[in-house]
Amino acid sequence: MDRRQFVCAGLAGFAVAAVPRVSLALERTGYGRLLVLIELKGGNDALNTVVPYADPAYYALRPRIAVKRDEVIQLDERTGLHPALAPLARLWEARELAVVQGVGYARPNLSHFRSIEIWDTGSKPDEYLAEGWLARAFGTRPVPREFAADGVVVGSSELGPLAGAGTRVIALNETDQFLRQARLAGGGARPGNAALNHILKVQENILQAAAHLNPNIMFGTEFPKNPFGNAVRTAAQLAANPAGVGVIKLSLGGFDTHQNQPPVHQRLLGELAEGIAALRAALVEIGRWDSTLVMSYAEFGRRPKENASNGTDHGTAAAHFIAGGRVKGGLYGQSPVLARLEDGNLPFAVDFRSLYATALERWWGVSSEGVLRGRFPAIDVLKG
Repeated sequence: MDRRQFVCAGLAGFAVAAVPRVSLALERTGYGRLLVLIELKGGNDALNTVVPYADPAYYALRPRIAVKRDEVIQLDERTGLHPALAPLARLWEARELAVVQGVGYARPNLSHFRSIEIWDTGSKPDEYLAEGWLARAFGTRPVPREFAADGVVVGSSELGPLAGAGTRVIALNETDQFLRQARLAGGGARPGNAALNHILKVQENILQAAAHLNPNIMFGTEFPKNPFGNAVRTAAQLAANPAGVGVIKLSLGGFDTHQNQPPVHQRLLGELAEGIAALRAALVEIGRWDSTLVMSYAEFGRRPKENASNGTDHGTAAAHFIAGGRVKGGLYGQSPVLARLEDGNLPFAVDFRSLYATALERWWGVSSEGVLRGRFPAIDVLKG
């Protein structure tokens, strides 16, 4: 059994090597700049997230579930945010929040399983790749060996874009839970069985990791008291830990809103916004907001026209958020043109791989063409 696979699947722990603190110079460049991915599982309804409130077609398509014009948080004369996203207003006002509209891909697949596979691997709709796009990136330019891990997945066992045989990726629920697990993985005499010796060696590595992970970092930030808030707290602890990590992946589920969407969507967007705001506050505390890039993604958006169950069905293009201290805030991409739908869905304007190219090239300085198996223009959304 591969050592990295064992750590991920068997203990869902966080493996931290005995290393010195990441240097300030490294934090400013390359993988010292942290990437935080937030997956909106189920396919977020972008039209009720980033609302085209000045377009009469929006209200014609959604007579029951549309966000009322006088309730939106206005970003400009045409576009606003769902009121549940109010905690993000401070980021918008500080020009630290970018909204990229019309993100998708050609010939979209509306299956949850296949579409998220396309997003995770950065593939074409008819192309099947075994490795995630981040795993390929780390194969092209490895994360420094002194880093604790290439990536950490918090609150899920799905590695997504980090999946790959050579990737040092760890699945983690909570740091204190990991420490309890690590204490149970005690040493002992080595038997003659080679396979068991290998597992015991892994246990020793986990114990070593636990010695360098501090779950008692005292943040002044108050984190939301829900599962996503707990994941954000864990992400902040990981970002504060002296041993580096390249990527932290979070997820928030429940966005497959086929019925009774308004109250469900309001709750989810509120949790998302409160979580991102708390993450920002915590990273500002530890001086890491300027060296962190936060990016949302989902397998697809929702159809513009509401369904008969007060919800929305699987759709195509959607809006996504990019946030951070080095982000040039504003609206990017293309506003939805609801008068020109294609088979009832929105055409895409920004290939999702342009988001990845932005992270690879503009954030880490990694060439994206080989990783993404094609040339996709990065979005000019970052300062320096």
